[in-house]
Amino acid sequence: MSQVTYADVKNCDEINTYIRQADVSLKAMGYTEHSFAHVTRCAELAAGWLLELGGTEREAELARVAAYMHDIGNVINRYGHAQTGAGLAFRLLDKLGFDAEEIAVVITAIGNHDEETAHAVNAVAAVLILADKTDVRRSRVRNDDVAAFDIHDRVNYAVTKADTVLDVEERTLTLDLDVDTEICPVMDYFEIFLGRMILCRRAADFFNLKFRLVINGSKLM
Repeated sequence: MSQVTYADVKNCDEINTYIRQADVSLKAMGYTEHSFAHVTRCAELAAGWLLELGGTEREAELARVAAYMHDIGNVINRYGHAQTGAGLAFRLLDKLGFDAEEIAVVITAIGNHDEETAHAVNAVAAVLILADKTDVRRSRVRNDDVAAFDIHDRVNYAVTKADTVLDVEERTLTLDLDVDTEICPVMDYFEIFLGRMILCRRAADFFNLKFRLVINGSKLM
């Protein structure tokens, strides 16, 4: 029996419907974009990093699957979405024919990606955390009225450049941001994202990496 693939997940109408509707709900609540642009970016980053860090092709495939589905629980509610998402993913992946051991890896990563309850409990969970929490960019802002921006909108909109670079030889993962301080002071970034950056540091520790945050050329972590 052939293994189920990331392509099978991406082409599943049922999964895509839930991702799409989850983002509709988040948009109604004023959240930044959490739809296909976000989850696809997370999938490719997570898989790429895992391969560079010595993971197998199949582990990278599971990282893509977990990252693509990690926010699906928002279709039920924003609160507890990591855990409800893991439950939904279990049902959907089982239905697609995934092996139980692989489902366990994926749902563990999904269930451990949100800040309040996140832990880098396996390699897939660790790269998912890193990919998800470093996705800060202007294009995620959906509010067209700059005057009505909340702090999340301002912080994301102020980021004019964002690069996340893995250096395996130096054992570092660096989030390098250019922030327009006329839109948002750097302290606002820390007010919103300090918890996420600490989580990234812990996830990087799983691979014996140092997580670095550089804003406007200054190393802050």
